[in-house]
Amino acid sequence: MLITSGDALIDFVPTRNADGRDAVMPAVGGSCLNVAIGMARLGAPTGFVGGISTDLFGRMIADHAAASKVDLSLATRGDHQTTLAFVRIVAGESHYAFYDAETATREWTYRRGTIPLGGIEALHVGSTTLVNDRGAAETTALVADARASSTISFDPNCRPILVKDKPAYLARMAAFAATADLIKMSDVDFSYLFGDEPYQQRATMLLGQGASLVVITRGNDGAMAWHAGAGEIEVASPKVEVADTIGAGDSFQAALLFALHKQGRIARQVLKDISADELRRALSFAANCAGLTCTRPGADPPWSHEVTWSL
Repeated sequence: MLITSGDALIDFVPTRNADGRDAVMPAVGGSCLNVAIGMARLGAPTGFVGGISTDLFGRMIADHAAASKVDLSLATRGDHQTTLAFVRIVAGESHYAFYDAETATREWTYRRGTIPLGGIEALHVGSTTLVNDRGAAETTALVADARASSTISFDPNCRPILVKDKPAYLARMAAFAATADLIKMSDVDFSYLFGDEPYQQRATMLLGQGASLVVITRGNDGAMAWHAGAGEIEVASPKVEVADTIGAGDSFQAALLFALHKQGRIARQVLKDISADELRRALSFAANCAGLTCTRPGADPPWSHEVTWSL
């Protein structure tokens, strides 16, 4: 099984009502839940670890995940409210306002021995859960236990609006990166974390720390990846008519993990030995899945029957 641990929330995405006025539409989201949904829809056995409320919005989340064939048996259900995020699109980028005090996601606690880590091929973590001290501490404990048998995937998916102490946040992201086998981030995340530093310079440093694969997604400019054996690889983004970019990065991450799983290259040791051709095909598959997600509003990753490109 592949699992993700982190945020599950409701995005209120921009739309227009029948009178043409601005409105918002609730949609299930949360970066880590989106990744789980994306992997499950493509056909990988997938589970989600984290807090999901029993309130109205939590039931929406649970129903959506179950419909996408995500195993929620490892999730924690409780009566804390659901995190809400209001989305505004500015110059093609999604900007968020979060309502996340004492929510099911923030109150989640990792309980050792409750997750069968020996059967987990990969664990993906990242995003808003890692901003607050408690979420970061609980996720750190989970990663520490999982590393013995599972590949660790990390996407910081930065949300600057939630960050109160940037130096502390940067140190925390660096600590998670140092434990990860696969690190993926957007160009916007990279700029927030590393400023104008060249991509290759930072990627080389991360590979030197122990990562097997570093990926930077760049929207319309495609994606770049660095691997100690396969070298530097660049793939193009598909040309699509964009509805919005919500969930595109999560869809890319999900499809990349699925592709590596399908290729038999997701385990730590075999990921180190992946060929340039295999990696290029996995990255191209991920880019096309992300492109399809951009053609429809909200975080709505593709199902396997919608995918026409091969690995």
